[in-house]
Amino acid sequence: MKTSFDVLIVGAGSAGCVLAARLSENPALQVGLLEAGGPATDPDIAVPQAWPLLAGRDYDWRYRTIPQSHTAGRSHDWPRGRLVGGSSCLHAMAHVRGHRDDYQAWVDATGSQRWSYESLLPAFRRLESFSGGASAHHGADGPLPVLLPEAELSPLVRAYMAAARAQGIPWLGDHNTGSLIGVAANSLTIRGGRRVSAANAWLNPVLGRQNLVLLTGALAQRLNITGSRVSGVAASIGGAATELQAGVTILCTGSIESPLLLMRSGIGPAGDLARAGVSCIADHTGVGRNLHDHLLTAGNVYRARRPVPPSRLQHSESLTYLDSQDLSSGGRVPDIVIGCVTVPVVTECFERPAPGSAYTILSGVTHPTSRGRITLTGPAASDPPRIDPAYLSTAQDRRLMREALIVARTVGQRTELADWRDVEIHPGANVRSDEALDEFIGRAATTHHHPVGTCRMGRAADGVVDANLKLYGFDGLYVVDASVIPTITSGPVHASVLALAEIFAADIAGPLLA
Repeated sequence: MKTSFDVLIVGAGSAGCVLAARLSENPALQVGLLEAGGPATDPDIAVPQAWPLLAGRDYDWRYRTIPQSHTAGRSHDWPRGRLVGGSSCLHAMAHVRGHRDDYQAWVDATGSQRWSYESLLPAFRRLESFSGGASAHHGADGPLPVLLPEAELSPLVRAYMAAARAQGIPWLGDHNTGSLIGVAANSLTIRGGRRVSAANAWLNPVLGRQNLVLLTGALAQRLNITGSRVSGVAASIGGAATELQAGVTILCTGSIESPLLLMRSGIGPAGDLARAGVSCIADHTGVGRNLHDHLLTAGNVYRARRPVPPSRLQHSESLTYLDSQDLSSGGRVPDIVIGCVTVPVVTECFERPAPGSAYTILSGVTHPTSRGRITLTGPAASDPPRIDPAYLSTAQDRRLMREALIVARTVGQRTELADWRDVEIHPGANVRSDEALDEFIGRAATTHHHPVGTCRMGRAADGVVDANLKLYGFDGLYVVDASVIPTITSGPVHASVLALAEIFAADIAGPLLA
């Protein structure tokens, strides 16, 4: 087994698959890709409609948060992919770049224009094969198919979109043109009715390269560090302790595992490390902090007047991004989102109606201000993390969650949906006051599966990595995944993570490794 590489990528999730494919294009580089799980062999993964059923299977890390005081004291399941392709094998396949102004926060955090929307646009175009063909906004020759559906849309979702437009919400048509406010069908990473994961798109086609080695069943325990130099990782591969050497190590293990690996290696808040029994080699206070996530209210559920046909896509067919202060404004950055789902969506606090008998209008906040943290509970990779997203800990987030739910109900009650709507099941006609809405939201809130920020990029005063995604204070180590996102984008973060990895491969790693 090969144990020495020019580049060692830790984590074969979305970013890791992109980097492995792109960096191994250089035949002079020996590239290793380390993945704790195995290949994606479950046939359900490829079925778009099956994604809600994948959580909890043996390729899910099965994380849970600590109880959250503003969500009725509930602990939340946080599914994350432990397999080749990572969470791109589990997620709902929505491909949303966000609003162009979302990326100004990245520029402000780092001082680098590299992370502006304009600079990222070539990467967004390069990575996709858009169903509508090439344009100023889209690429047609990239590895990832992006479908903007039309004929496949549910008649229920068409009625929802008509209701939103009748409410005065502008028609957008395509989430991925730089603007975001308005009505559009979801662009999806689906081809021929099948999910396309990051592994399908980037990694699998190049696994035959002689300079690329994929090591599965390989759990990174800690970084190997001498002085300020990172030279690889200590890992368990098939249960055997193995030392892997590298000229450059790139962490792509996501917003939970990347900070945990740093902390297990002695890089993190000194007090937290001491309590977990880890010797501190660098008191890096930002590691594990700045954790935030999109939260959804699940949801505004309606009993249907007639059977709701099964989705031909992946159930969640349309997201609508809005300015809560002016629903008809198309020029601002959105602060809330609503979306139509063709199945009943509820949390464990409610009885779930039978599929086909009900539908849901979800709602949420696009730019939460609540910030939590991840900490160790012990020194070993087997010790479960302490995950505290601090959901709804700010008054602003609680207010916007109420306003988003009110908008969802307003659209849901419009005449354009009258042929589908029988009666509102949740929250129910009597739930109107702020107090009642807050109580319902606390029981109905659920993750949108977008944790970010725990190794945030920024300036030396508050960043974990710099504008080049290099870990402050150390040589030979970079972090390239959702953990470096300093402020979340308006929508699902997967498209942003892919573009981030494309930019790193082309503009940072290319010159670094030349």
